[in-house]
Amino acid sequence: MQLGVNPGLNEVRIRRRGMWSYNAQIVPVQTRVTTAPATQAEISAISPTVVPLLAVAIFINYVDRGNLATAAPLIKDQLQLSSTQIGLLLSAFFWSYVPAQILAGWLAERINPYRTLAIGLALWSIATVAFGLMSGFFALMALRILLGLGESAAYPCISKLLAHHLSLDKLGSANGLIMTGQGVGPAFGTFVGGLLIAQFGWRSVFVLFGLVSFLWLLPWFASTRRAAAYSDQHSGDRGPSFASIVRRREIWGASLGQFCQSYAFYFVISWLPLYLVKSRGLSVGQMGELGGLIYLVYAASSYCVGRLSDLWIGAGASINRVRKTIVISGHVIVAVSLAAAAVGDLRVSVISLFCAGFSFGLSTPSFFVIGQTLAGPQAAGKWVGIQNCVGNCAGIIGPIITGLIVDVTGQYYWAFITAAAMATIGIAGWGLMIRKVAPLDWASANDARAAIARNSV
Repeated sequence: MQLGVNPGLNEVRIRRRGMWSYNAQIVPVQTRVTTAPATQAEISAISPTVVPLLAVAIFINYVDRGNLATAAPLIKDQLQLSSTQIGLLLSAFFWSYVPAQILAGWLAERINPYRTLAIGLALWSIATVAFGLMSGFFALMALRILLGLGESAAYPCISKLLAHHLSLDKLGSANGLIMTGQGVGPAFGTFVGGLLIAQFGWRSVFVLFGLVSFLWLLPWFASTRRAAAYSDQHSGDRGPSFASIVRRREIWGASLGQFCQSYAFYFVISWLPLYLVKSRGLSVGQMGELGGLIYLVYAASSYCVGRLSDLWIGAGASINRVRKTIVISGHVIVAVSLAAAAVGDLRVSVISLFCAGFSFGLSTPSFFVIGQTLAGPQAAGKWVGIQNCVGNCAGIIGPIITGLIVDVTGQYYWAFITAAAMATIGIAGWGLMIRKVAPLDWASANDARAAIARNSV
């Protein structure tokens, strides 16, 4: 086995049997990255089961958070809830999910990402099981808030793990695979969850899905026990502070880009069913099939584009060129697709929505690849906590703005145009505010913190 640095990629790699790959053992390497001369990057090996397990975790994440939307008609009737109460239950998830991203990023750095993710998954599994056992509105709302708190651990912890263990030219494939869970999860929840709810009732399905979620912890602990112990032994360097991160223009460029594209994403997943049924005249069954297929296109494009992006880098293209080209292309295709859906007939709208699903597969994995690259192993958890917090504010704001536009205008035209405009604005974040997609130099920030600590003694 040979260790080396490729100056063209500005990263440490492990070379084995003539191919770039991951080692099955923990291999601590201390080196200096050329784009961040004073930053020490530690690349240690990762079990081949970890990235697939992270993809399964995101799949479970989206199945469990989407259960309520699937079961809402039955819950509303059986518990005699108003539409306003159902809306509050749906939005309560984001009340904790969004701000808790910051906490999750801090915990990923402070404890370690392995245990933080396990704690988060245990919390959201408990919330899912308990939701199937409760009847009171306020109890259900509290459980939705607990669900958001638990699920907030996912992306900061995943980003910390990937940035710590993988070289820069492997991040596209890993994030692409993980993001397939974000596409397949809602499709599975809609198809299978809907069938199970119709057959056994919503309570049984919540309890079943929550208990099955717990099973993920068994292979996770088995696969990461040694790596988690190693992380505990090498947790002295906490990396840059939140204050150091928010002073970088790149974090606000990434946050703006993710917010704008997430606005379009949440517009599609929140309003697609009503739009297809009420505006385009599809039946509920046709809507479900079409929506599920769009999610599957999203999942497939996430995986394929992630793999192709890394192959492009391996062929000699710069990381900056590859990452920016893919994420900006995703924004452009979303904007054009939503604008076409606004003005076209049913056929054009359906084709445009499939194109939008494909383009979300370009941009969503890129959000995290770019954040992980810029932040590096030292700061990925905190960075993605901030970025995902700002980006997911679109999940709170977007559906409300869309509802107001539809109520005022009586049609979806301006709602589609607004979403397309937001996707266009996001290009400025990736293209202008981020000068170059490359690891940032945190050494000066760490030196300043050390100096402050010394002066305060």
